[in-house]
Amino acid sequence: MATETDSHGAEEASHGTEAAQGAADAAHGAETVGMPQLDFATFPNQIFWLVVTLVVIYLILSKVALPRIASVLAERQGTITNDIAAAEDLKLRAEAAEAAYNQALADARAEAGRIVGEAKAEIQAELDVAIGKADAEIAAKAAESEKAIARIRAGALESVKAVAKDAAKDIVAAMGGKADAKAIGTAITAQMKR
Repeated sequence: MATETDSHGAEEASHGTEAAQGAADAAHGAETVGMPQLDFATFPNQIFWLVVTLVVIYLILSKVALPRIASVLAERQGTITNDIAAAEDLKLRAEAAEAAYNQALADARAEAGRIVGEAKAEIQAELDVAIGKADAEIAAKAAESEKAIARIRAGALESVKAVAKDAAKDIVAAMGGKADAKAIGTAITAQMKR
């Protein structure tokens, strides 16, 4: 029986412990009404972990993230500076190329003017030679024409003299006179000289 009583007593003790624990939980539950973060009993623990978390975040940012960001920014700045320098270089090259183009254009225009002047002078010289030849040919042909005209005139005068002599002989004979050929020739020559 004693064992029964002991086991019964142990049972009651365990029930008593459970009841005491339930009462403590109920008392604690009555105090923690609301958000656990606002429980003043846990503030030191929360502040500790907040400080630890902030230190870890600071170390991660200062040792890992910020150096990477700084290197990216420095690389971008270097790229921008190089691009600006390259753009300035290209601008200077473009200005030099434009100046060279303008100089070449001016030289080409001057050369074209010189070539045109030389061509005009050459054409004028050839034209002068051709005009000289044409004038000489015209003068030669004019001289030949004048000689031909003089020959024709002389021939015409001789023909006129012959016709006039024949006509004068016929007229004198028709009038009943005797025509002396020498006298008729002298009279016709005298009349032709007037």
